Formats: sequence, C-alpha cells, structure tokens
Amino acid sequence: MPTIEKYLKLVIEKSGSDVHLVAGLPPKLRIHGSLEALAEKPLEPEACQDMLFEILRRDQRQKFQERRDIDFAYEIPGVARFRANYFQQSRGVAAVFRLVPNQVLALNDLGLPPVIERFLAIRSGLLLVTGPTGSGKSTTLAALIDAINERENRHILTIEDPIEFVHKNKRSVITQREIGRDSDTFPDALRAAGRQDPDIVLVGEMRDRESIGLAVSLAEMGTLVLATLHTNNASKTIDRIIDVFPEEQQGQIRSMLATTLKGVCSQLLLRRADRKGRVPVNEILLGSIGLSNLVREGMTHKIPSLIESGRGEGMQLMDDSILQQLEGGRITPSEAYASALDKGRFERFLQPPSASGGPASRSRERE
Repeated sequence: MPTIEKYLKLVIEKSGSDVHLVAGLPPKLRIHGSLEALAEKPLEPEACQDMLFEILRRDQRQKFQERRDIDFAYEIPGVARFRANYFQQSRGVAAVFRLVPNQVLALNDLGLPPVIERFLAIRSGLLLVTGPTGSGKSTTLAALIDAINERENRHILTIEDPIEFVHKNKRSVITQREIGRDSDTFPDALRAAGRQDPDIVLVGEMRDRESIGLAVSLAEMGTLVLATLHTNNASKTIDRIIDVFPEEQQGQIRSMLATTLKGVCSQLLLRRADRKGRVPVNEILLGSIGLSNLVREGMTHKIPSLIESGRGEGMQLMDDSILQQLEGGRITPSEAYASALDKGRFERFLQPPSASGGPASRSRERE
C-alpha cells in the first residue's frame, strides 16, 4: 500500500474533506472547513517528494517536472476517489488531496432549496453553479447530473480536469472526458462537443475567455450547458462572464447571455454551530424576461431586487439564506456575519448577552 494512503483514509475516518502534505510542515487535514495538524513531525523535503511521487505514473512525473504543478485523480479502489494537485513551493514539493465521495448524493440529501428541482426541467441554455473553492459546487452538479440520468434518456457529456465523480449509465448515456488525457484543453473539448450530439454538456470550470465564449455559444445552439465559476452571487457571476471579454465584444456576450442564461445557484458552506459539519447557503436566480432585459441592458446591479421580487417563485438572496440558517440555530452569529454581504444586517446578532444572563431579545430589537 502506498504510504500516502494512510492519510487519505484518515481524512475519511475523520469526516474531513482535504489532506495537505507540504514539505517542512506536519501533515494537515481540513475538517469541517478548518485545517488541523496531525501530531507528527514535519515532513522532510526528500521524504515528502518520495511519498508523493510513489503514486505518479512516469508521464505524470515528467509533466510535473516540466510545469511544476499537476492535477490528476487518484482512487483507492472500493474506498474513495481524490482530486489531487501537486505543486512546487519554497520548501519543496506540496500536495492537496480533495475527497470525492464514491456515492453521488441525491439532491434531497444536500440541503439545497427545493426550487433547485426546477433546473431538471430545463432543456437548453446555460445553468451555473458558483462559489469559492470547497463550497460543494461539484457535489451539486453531480447530484443534478445523477437526477437527470435517473429520469431522462439523454446524452450527457462531461468535460473535467480531472474527472471527479464517475457516473454510471442509468437511463442516460454519460461520456466523461478528462483534460490532458482525452482532450488537450477545455476549448478543444468544447469545440468537439458540438459534433458529439450531446443533450447536456457539463463544463468542470469555465477558466478563460475562450472556454466561456464556447460554452455560451454551445448553449445558444440549443444544448443545456452546466458549468461552474468561482463567484459568490448571481450578479457577480454575470459581471465576471461579461468582464473577461474586451469592451468591443461585451455587447455581443450580453445579448447571448440574455438569451441563454436560465439559472444561477451560488453556494457557500458554513460551519455548523455544533461544529459537526457544514450547512449550505444558496443564492438562487431563475431565468425570466426580466433577467434577460437586465443582462441585455447592462443593469446587473438590479439583479438583487429582481431576486427579492421573485421570492414567491423560489428565488432567494444569499444573505436571506444565511439568515434562515442563523435563525434556525444551525450556524453561529459570527459565522453568519463573516459570510454575509450586508454586514450591517447581522450586527445585531453579535450583541453581548443582556444583564439578566439571557440573550438579548430579538423581538425588542425588531420593534
């Protein structure tokens, strides 16, 4: 058994998400969002490199030595898969392994808003799942793909770097392409996708102007495109897509987005108050004529108002979702305050206990 697998199995036992192995530091695990060092000596640079290189193929070693970083997937058969990133740093070689569960969780088990089910009825256009690294974007996308796979007879093509969740064919046909192994780049794979008769294309990440443009074009042609971006809310997501293009092309991309954008689910994972895990909070934007008009006219600053007016349809702002979790006692006031966009809205929850020893009355504050 490769030496590294003891750390990978340990993070599973501790219900963690990541393993950090850095030359010059002790091994660390990310447990419920926080890094925790193991009670071990710092890894010697040569020993750390030997341990990490033990699981690399010859071509992967060569690629790492040429580029000084590499992404790949590693599987412990019957246990779990991991998304790995190796990189060179000042003290030597380092690596981060992200746990990818073998089982794809059902949408109902993720704690997502029920309105997310509406995404399953969309046949064409662009659906985005956004959030920072480690916010559960891949898990949400995998659950959406699995739900479609169980209900529909469709061709689902995924383009990933590396492949994370391995999907079994159920009612749909699923083909999964890994960048670096099955295609050289995301743009290359997206250009080829149009000739592969897909009903749905999942793009692991829209990393640059070219891949964003090709994904939007594919959606405009009638394919349902699911993709991720590292943005925290719906309006920033749309701005990010538009801003990667030069000014002379922004009018065209606005017009294309206005036609194709069918929904945005932005996601954060916040630490539970009982410190026994994390809970998701989501901003939900659904496609509408109103959204199309705002995007086309470059008025994305009005999207929060559009979401507020669409609460009856299931739309919600990120801060509203955070407030729901706070009032339900599932997260702490400090966690809510740190994650909120409108900090002032949450300041009152940070007030110290009243003189009587109990918490300050929220009802009096609202009055």
